[in-house]
Amino acid sequence: MAAIELNKVVKAYGDVQTVHGIDLSIKDHEFVVLVGPSGCGKSTTLRMIAGLETITGGEIKIGERRVNDLLPGERDIAMVFQNYALYPHLSVEDNITFGLRLKKTPRGEIQTRLIETARILDIGHLLKRKPRQLSGGQRQRVAMGRAMIRNPAVFLFDEPLSNLDAKLRVQMRAEIKQIHEAVPTTTVYVTHDQIEAMTLADRVVVMNAGKIEQIAPPQELYLKPATKFVAGFIGSPGMNFVSAALERHGEQLIGVLSDGSRLELPGGISRFADAVGRTVDLGIRPEHLSLSPNGGQISTRIEAVAELVEPLGMDTLVHFIIAGTKAVARVSPDASLRRGTRLTLCVDPKSIYVFDRENGSALHGD
Repeated sequence: MAAIELNKVVKAYGDVQTVHGIDLSIKDHEFVVLVGPSGCGKSTTLRMIAGLETITGGEIKIGERRVNDLLPGERDIAMVFQNYALYPHLSVEDNITFGLRLKKTPRGEIQTRLIETARILDIGHLLKRKPRQLSGGQRQRVAMGRAMIRNPAVFLFDEPLSNLDAKLRVQMRAEIKQIHEAVPTTTVYVTHDQIEAMTLADRVVVMNAGKIEQIAPPQELYLKPATKFVAGFIGSPGMNFVSAALERHGEQLIGVLSDGSRLELPGGISRFADAVGRTVDLGIRPEHLSLSPNGGQISTRIEAVAELVEPLGMDTLVHFIIAGTKAVARVSPDASLRRGTRLTLCVDPKSIYVFDRENGSALHGD
């Protein structure tokens, strides 16, 4: 078994605490991605699991073993770094097998593992080359091969695709997912790219300021964000937010914006009864705004003026101001849209999120 348990794990550098008592359980064979902005503690957490950083408090277990005081080489883990860390004077074959040869693994076993690893990664034709003769994507495959050949209990990835160009990132992302499906080793993957997180993970751990904001499967993060931070981080472009006072009109709840605009909220008065009379933050994803009602459903309308238009081919991003706040809509391509165009944007009330202004938590209502 290679489950991973983090119990009240803390990391501090002197008086500065960077990871604040996090709890995380990762199942055997699970692919978990730690995601968040720079400085949120995700790489520090990964390095503590690897043993490259000592923990200040709490406990880390890999399988049944408490590993707090074990060296990295004693933890049965393999790590793939951002910068590949290949030996430039060694061939691909020697780079991949270096660790096994250092442990004096029998030559026949090394060769068997090398052939299988090269097959999975499709690098058999590169084994005699030196790293300088490889592309960035090929070097990353070699780095992965060096980790895979050891048959570790846990794979750790520290932003492995950040040095690649956009097209190659997409290709390598798909390959990493396919490799995990073929060799389902417990995997912890760190990235600042929420698209990588959403496409790769069984579960995503969203971190912010050294704390875990939410742990959930990708689709749940998108549909049911627990906090305003998660809602704004997951999705591209991120969710739009605007402050509103909640008022009751009969059995309907209305969000009144600072400019007098009114947005109908989902579910009737019972859903957010406790929030009536308070100022909250309303959230609307760009893709939930359209230039016409969706399928004839009841929609609430936003009147605005296009400030910037970004054609992307399959859709268009339209930037506008609502109640003094910048916002963006992802709409169908329309060549007639340009700066200054008056817009009537429609949104289904069911697609509007409500967040507490003080602590940022989502108000889900009944």
